[in-house]
Amino acid sequence: MKIHDLQPPAGAHRGRRRVGRGIAGKGGKTAGRGTKGQGARDTVPVGFEGGQLPLAQRIPKLKGFRNPFRVSYAAVNLDTLDALAGDDVDPEVLRQAGLVRKGALVKVLGRGEVHRALHVKVHALSASARAAIEGAGGTVEVLDLPFGHGRPPARGNALTNR
Repeated sequence: MKIHDLQPPAGAHRGRRRVGRGIAGKGGKTAGRGTKGQGARDTVPVGFEGGQLPLAQRIPKLKGFRNPFRVSYAAVNLDTLDALAGDDVDPEVLRQAGLVRKGALVKVLGRGEVHRALHVKVHALSASARAAIEGAGGTVEVLDLPFGHGRPPARGNALTNR
């Protein structure tokens, strides 16, 4: 037996019932829709639930909250910095090394150790990372966030700005 010889057994596939084709066959006259009433007609909208508030209107929408002031950082750990060639570390160096994407805000975290003096310029860093870098004789500079990241500057008291 080959694959092209396979076929379903006789009677396994039945054609669909064609209703509304006269009283000679099954499904003639009312075609299984009963007599009169809303269900016998073709005017019932899709999704109509008999006057009950439809599902599309009952379910809640727009759940959740997207914080417009969220600042997300690309995390880089100390052991990753220690493996880099060179002593100067800034977002451009990390991008060229393939560790962060272009325009990403960089935060240094404290996993691992630093065995040499690094000069680090990043947007944020943890307290343990700062202590480890400075403990190895390195320097740390925190860069300002570019415009569009974080909360906008305050405009002062609303009562005094009339």
